[in-house]
Amino acid sequence: MPTVFIKTYGCQMNERDSESVAAQLAAKGYVLAASEREADIVLLNTCSVRDAAEQKAFNKMKTLMHEARRQHPSRILGFLGCMAQARGQALIDRLPDVDLVLGTQKFHRVGECLDDLLAGRRDQICDIAEEPGSEAAPSMHLTGRNGSPAVTAFVSIMQGCNQRCTFCIVPATRGPERNRTIPDIVDECRRLVTHGIREVTLLGQIVTSYARREMTERNGCSPFVQLLEAVHEVEGLERIRFTAPHPKGYGDDLVEAYGRLSKLCEHAHIPVQSGSNRILKLMHRGYTIDRFLGLIEKLRRIRPNIGISTDLIVGFPGETEADFEESLALAKAAKFDNAFMYKYSPRQGTPAADRTDQVPQPLKEERLARLLQTVNEIAQQKYQNLVGQRLQILVEGPSRRNPARLEGRTRCNKIMVIEGHEDCRGRLLDAQVIRAGSFTLYGDPRSIHLEDDRKT
Repeated sequence: MPTVFIKTYGCQMNERDSESVAAQLAAKGYVLAASEREADIVLLNTCSVRDAAEQKAFNKMKTLMHEARRQHPSRILGFLGCMAQARGQALIDRLPDVDLVLGTQKFHRVGECLDDLLAGRRDQICDIAEEPGSEAAPSMHLTGRNGSPAVTAFVSIMQGCNQRCTFCIVPATRGPERNRTIPDIVDECRRLVTHGIREVTLLGQIVTSYARREMTERNGCSPFVQLLEAVHEVEGLERIRFTAPHPKGYGDDLVEAYGRLSKLCEHAHIPVQSGSNRILKLMHRGYTIDRFLGLIEKLRRIRPNIGISTDLIVGFPGETEADFEESLALAKAAKFDNAFMYKYSPRQGTPAADRTDQVPQPLKEERLARLLQTVNEIAQQKYQNLVGQRLQILVEGPSRRNPARLEGRTRCNKIMVIEGHEDCRGRLLDAQVIRAGSFTLYGDPRSIHLEDDRKT
């Protein structure tokens, strides 16, 4: 059977989509290649949230086309995902050697499209049409990664977004919100547990919006909290995470869930985007900084050791020095454990891209450097404060930097590296932190205590 290599550009949702495609193709008999050099088919799954990801994918495809003409004339090349959805036939017009362009509601069609291309039934395929019910297509997972069993998994609970922030292209590329049912999601989690998964991360563009138009509150709980409760009952599952929420979706029921659902990890990634109320209003975010800080206070009251991370954008059109200073002030007030920080990237078709008061690129870069320094100094001090504490980790496998060691993640979403054996993979361990690096903790192997043994 043909060999396939899938390269992903973008966020966790793109990673999950790529995994589902890979599992779908493996089930059909395709062989998953370790690199593009070994592949008969190369697919680029692309994000459109930032221009950098699109440009990387576009340039990569040009390189692949050049190589194919010289060395692999029969190789099939394709784009999947948001960039494919946004540009459609224009990608083939500009890159005529591209064979396949499939949009965000067509991931489950990749196998049949490749079958058609390989059999010569079709020369090129471009399909970005909406497909009602695509959110309920079978969700497939790879049972192992890099030759080893997986311990954690992403579970998509919905597709699309209704928020329409003025800087974001996602509603145009992913469409409106479409939700899976709670029984379907729970069944997927149960199946994952049978394959050794101990932690799931529930995914959605805005997970806190889950099914709010299809379901009603029950016992004061929103549909999303009802979903958390249902997943919490899955036997054998140890941990639950979710991303990405919206500050508006953090009601008191969700805050309180951190205190009563023991499997819900004490970590919250809450994208704030800016520390300026004026900029938040221009972004159409729908909250104020006072409200955001009030939410952080509530979460820390429920879970004092909760890890808080966020997204921040610098250089949004019209951002003044005073606006930026408010973002710096927010970082200092919120004391984030981590933050993903970006220069504003104009996306064609969004209201912000049409504004005439774009911030010059050098100024964006200067502000980003200042924000990075502020956030990283605070975060690194928080990591240092953990030295001497005992923390629970779920061991995920060999360390990415040193395969001779093991790597796990704390409940508050910090990576810890420890000495250990392969049979620790998938185990919950307690370990004492002996030192902290840049966004990495190191555990004392003499302090390790098996959580599993403590339960017996």
